[in-house]
Amino acid sequence: MTEKISISLTDEHAHLLQEAVKSGDYASSSEVIREALREWKSRRLLGRLWDEGLAGGLADPATTMEDIKAEARRRRRSA
Repeated sequence: MTEKISISLTDEHAHLLQEAVKSGDYASSSEVIREALREWKSRRLLGRLWDEGLAGGLADPATTMEDIKAEARRRRRSA
């Protein structure tokens, strides 16, 4: 399902969008915008996770990188 949305861009952003399509890297302006939104969403998630990590305080010095990876895998499976 898709929804048409009208947006306004600065001349600079419009030029960047047109160049991305003209270069052949993207098939359409919509494709450029969709990728930009995916990147934006990822950065927001990473920022939130970073903030949660900082709020969690210092880790146990005995915790290894393997311990951290194992915990991340466990959380991903249970999500």
